Amino acid sequence: MPRIFLESHNINNLFFGLGQFNKQLIEALQNVVHEEQVNLDITITSKKTTVFSEAVLKHFTFKKYSSLYRKPLFRIRKKYDLWHSLNQNTKIEPYHNLPYLLTIHDVNFMEEMTGEALEKKIQLFKTKLNRSTAITYISNYAKDMTHKYFTVPDVNEYVIYNGSEKIVHQLEENYKPTVEIDGPYLFFIGEFLEKKNIHTLIELLPHLPNYKLVLAGKNTTEYANVCRKLISDLQLEDRVIIPGKINEMDKYYYYKNCSAFVFPSLREGFGLPPIEAMQFGTPVFLSNKSALPEVGGKHAYYWDHFDAKYMAETISTQLNAFNADKENKQLALKKYANAFLWEKTAKAYLDVYKSLVFK
Repeated sequence: MPRIFLESHNINNLFFGLGQFNKQLIEALQNVVHEEQVNLDITITSKKTTVFSEAVLKHFTFKKYSSLYRKPLFRIRKKYDLWHSLNQNTKIEPYHNLPYLLTIHDVNFMEEMTGEALEKKIQLFKTKLNRSTAITYISNYAKDMTHKYFTVPDVNEYVIYNGSEKIVHQLEENYKPTVEIDGPYLFFIGEFLEKKNIHTLIELLPHLPNYKLVLAGKNTTEYANVCRKLISDLQLEDRVIIPGKINEMDKYYYYKNCSAFVFPSLREGFGLPPIEAMQFGTPVFLSNKSALPEVGGKHAYYWDHFDAKYMAETISTQLNAFNADKENKQLALKKYANAFLWEKTAKAYLDVYKSLVFK
């Protein structure tokens, strides 16, 4: 029976995209492998078993993660038939030269980092690239940017879009969020980082006097302080709500009840929040940068630049058109979003596994 190791220890941080990718892919893989009765011995790794479902722990082998595995002398020595590095930034590598599948989410570090830190990141990434037997990317944007900055080995490459967990049914009908919002509002969720371009949302708000703005996510960064100062300078303290990290139910509530989901990010390897918002039939406004046009398709609205008045006018004009045919447009959004299935994603990865271990 072929043995596959999934380097999945990033699953521990479920507040971030990489953690969710690990969790959702592994859960879907378990279902697909079980349904198709594929004869594979799959090993997963994490600090704790509680991040996995009972079904995953029943059908997959669990190996407890240790930080010592990062050290060359203590690398895992078992000879698997395939090693899958689920994230390109992991520092755990197999001791032996094994068939190696690398999943690349983005190479944003090439545009965000400098100096010694960047050089270390580049060397780590090059090592992974050069040992790869095959490469998967989560978007064409991720693939294009990798080829732009690096010499990619002559191996099979695949673009496999992420899935999206079906979340609409999880929200209770009469649920009340921790922070309730009076009146119409725009909603954003994500860590307060410069690449998220959050300040542009604050700047557009004076041009939409009837709306409030909810900015959810980790906000302990220096950029968060920049955003807070901008809110103060524009005297928007009563219209911008910053609740910090929110629970899943609060997130779903805001997706469902906001007037629009707004996401002007400059660099996204994929970008799951727009798809989640679309599941509720919520109109979505995105930047036209990175992978977001791939993700939003023709069903999202896009900003071509970030002039505050232009951004506000785009929201106002498109929301008027959306609301004029709201029922049909919501149905189209939901249908589009529901096509992003983790089962489809897992089947695509399983096909790659088969091509590498069944020869």
